[in-house]
Formats: sequence, structure tokens, C-alpha cells
Amino acid sequence: MLYVKNVPGWERAIRIILGIGLLGASVAFFGSTMSGWAAGIIGAMAAMSGLLGFCPACAMVGRKLSS
Repeated sequence: MLYVKNVPGWERAIRIILGIGLLGASVAFFGSTMSGWAAGIIGAMAAMSGLLGFCPACAMVGRKLSS
């Protein structure tokens, strides 16, 4: 792969759960308002970083998995 995983397993699970929850909340509570779109995008980014195990923001500050 082109990237090195930098998110530990326990954090990946939390990101996936919170990301899906935020996506659901954006649809159920906010609708197609600006805050709904923002919550949906943030939820999608959190879920994707959890699924892939790579966080670009963490990579920019030099975070690595400890072995």
C-alpha cells in the first residue's frame, strides 16, 4: 500500500462507530442544512479513517503505531 497504518485497533473501532453514528445523526436530525452536511462529512471522514487505519492529520504530525 502507499500508506502506513497509523491508527491502533481500539481507536479504529471507536472511529467507525462514532463516524456511522454521526452520519446517522446528520440524516435523522439535521437534514439538508449546512450543519447536516458538515456533520455528514465529518462522520464520513471519521469512518473512512477507521476503516482504512490511516489518518492524514495524524501522519502530518508524525504519529506512528508502536510495535
